[in-house]
Amino acid sequence: MLRGVSTYPFLKERLHPGLLDQLVRGGAQVIEIHAARHHFDYANRKQHVREISDWFRDGRAQLFSVHAPQFADYESGRAGGPPVNIASSDRAQGIQAMDEIKRAIEVAEQIPFRYLIQHIGVAGQEFDEKKNDAAMTCIEHLRAFAKPLGVSILVENIPNEFSAPEKLVEFIRAAHFEDVGICFDLGHAHLVGSVAEAFATVKEHIASAHAHDNSKDRDAHLWPGKGTLDWKETMGLLRSAPDDLALVLEIEAEDQKKDISADMAAAYKKLEQL
Repeated sequence: MLRGVSTYPFLKERLHPGLLDQLVRGGAQVIEIHAARHHFDYANRKQHVREISDWFRDGRAQLFSVHAPQFADYESGRAGGPPVNIASSDRAQGIQAMDEIKRAIEVAEQIPFRYLIQHIGVAGQEFDEKKNDAAMTCIEHLRAFAKPLGVSILVENIPNEFSAPEKLVEFIRAAHFEDVGICFDLGHAHLVGSVAEAFATVKEHIASAHAHDNSKDRDAHLWPGKGTLDWKETMGLLRSAPDDLALVLEIEAEDQKKDISADMAAAYKKLEQL
């Protein structure tokens, strides 16, 4: 199992090589970049993408995955911008969402990565057949766009009715998306139900996992052990996953300026001992 980490702890600031160095000091072998324009300006290929590409070229860690953008503006929706939602019944909004996600996928031309992590719908969204069909159409286009760049799509279980584990498996099978997998978010599975039951449902499709904790009250993205998730049971389950699975720490930092390398190293040690 690969030691992974997301740049999510630094989401409020611009990503730069110093932050990536910190993740390597913490023991990360692979990294997931969160594609939010104010954090990682994936459309700024001549400056920001090149800067991050130069860092990865040194080989200190591998870019394993990019989390698809959730907003297209530089304020992450705080100024009223709509979410990037592939489960929209508005065709124009669906096309805009696909175009924005494609810009993030194009990062692979400068920084090769394996997976794009994609949400279906937004948090709390109720299931609707037409919107589900729209999402299926978007994923069909995105996987065709991503394949020549060496990128595969992973859909993530999030707290909404489109993305329950059984819905994701049904989505993949109904569309015959043999090359689409699942990013199994442990914290989200714990928040809405049983990690063990969710794992049993998605096991055949898991290609990556997000690791964070909560106390079943909110999507807190705590360090493992700071909530109520049973990590001993969870790590036992993950042993049956593929060897190249990345266990990606996705933590919401209390202090964006804090060096988290020591906390990362302690988290990896704890999880591996389990």
